[in-house]
Amino acid sequence: MKKGAKSIFSGNRVCKIKISEISENRAQPRVKFDSAAIERLAESIATNGLLQPLSVRRKGRGYELISGERRLRALKLLGSEFAPCIVVNVDDENSAVLALIENIQREDLSVFEQADAIRQLICCFGLTQGQAAERLGLSQSAIANKLRLLRLSAEERLVITENGLTERHARAAIKIEDEAVRKRALLHIAAASLNVEQSEKYIEKLLTPQKKGGTRLVFKDLRIFQNTIKMAVDTMRRSGVMASAEKGETEGFIEYTIRIPKPSLTAK
Repeated sequence: MKKGAKSIFSGNRVCKIKISEISENRAQPRVKFDSAAIERLAESIATNGLLQPLSVRRKGRGYELISGERRLRALKLLGSEFAPCIVVNVDDENSAVLALIENIQREDLSVFEQADAIRQLICCFGLTQGQAAERLGLSQSAIANKLRLLRLSAEERLVITENGLTERHARAAIKIEDEAVRKRALLHIAAASLNVEQSEKYIEKLLTPQKKGGTRLVFKDLRIFQNTIKMAVDTMRRSGVMASAEKGETEGFIEYTIRIPKPSLTAK
């Protein structure tokens, strides 16, 4: 891929193009953009100038962005009329590949955005995992591991991203086939701030059959269990379900009452 990239960009000169003539890249892998980070980038560009031009290709009467979405947004925020660009002659597939490569190399994408972008690349252009790996400069096993992350539900992905868990945390959790157990395990890992090694050992224990069969969750610290309940309720609230939890104590027990509105009530 490095040789191909070099041949694509070599000889091209930087030119100024009207920002109004540049359309978004439909294959842009990034889903979320940090507005505060865009503002900081705009301040840096205002002070130091744009150090790296955008990459675009001709599309109809204008241009389509290949890479540099954050820089383009920052320039728009500054009210700039023109953007320094390199015009690249590539087809749809190479445009999607270059956009994905730039984001992966800069580590700007979440692990799930990477996985979804790779899936789209494979599906849209009929590539095998081996071909995608070759185009992106990754091993086939790395591609397969990233695609496996898409087995996690939207709620599980939210727990992982909002609690700063890594791709290795996610890959360890996938070993748990039971979705309910996997979700509780992720909440526990986040609440206990377990590192990857600790998480893998914890999950290994979950998957070890007990004397009575099946698996069970082991909580060594009661505070961790209480934090897990709190995080589960917080996750529901972030998803738009106004759940609540009330804690009470008796002589022999700590009691929690969790209230989750029924769909008929939330729709009103």
